[in-house]
Amino acid sequence: MKNLLHISLLLLLTTGLWSQEDLNMFETQIDGIVVTALVTEDGDTLILADLDDISITSLRSFKSDEDYKKYMKFKRYAAKVYPYAKEAIKIFREAEYATQNMSKRKRKKYMKELQKQLRQEFEEPLVKLTKLQGKIMIKMIEKELDKSMYDLIKGVRGSFAAGYWHNFGKLYSYDLKEGYQPGKYIILDAVLNDFDISYRMENEK
Repeated sequence: MKNLLHISLLLLLTTGLWSQEDLNMFETQIDGIVVTALVTEDGDTLILADLDDISITSLRSFKSDEDYKKYMKFKRYAAKVYPYAKEAIKIFREAEYATQNMSKRKRKKYMKELQKQLRQEFEEPLVKLTKLQGKIMIKMIEKELDKSMYDLIKGVRGSFAAGYWHNFGKLYSYDLKEGYQPGKYIILDAVLNDFDISYRMENEK
């Protein structure tokens, strides 16, 4: 019941039906950060905070048990690669922002150093991914950035590197030029819609 009351209070605040003056609200600090809090009639203290966007999906129906098992398998794999995909989006956005006013020479030097750091940090865990896990991670990244992996590599490393990795990917049944195509893989679409990997520079302090 208390949880329901707490949720109701927050909804009333966010919808504007109540104002901060109507409640026993005050500002306090947590780890040096100023936050707004309120005290309920029961004496509980609630901290008000802005939350990141979340994905809310309904239960799905499947044509067969096989499709359901495939969905659950994809979802487990997506959960495994999710942190890497999210970090890749963040790194790409930040690198894009940091190099936008750099000369071609400085940008090349910056990207070379970044590549070295990323290899040291991520090469070991990424090489342990299965082929399917790798594909799901790539589709996550392509879906968010709205570009094929080929075009992403081309923009960062140039045409030669993009062509090399595209041809190399073919050995493992990857088509880096395909990109994310909504509707082509229905079960994959359902899984990817359950994960929010968006990252925007303006969200950072």
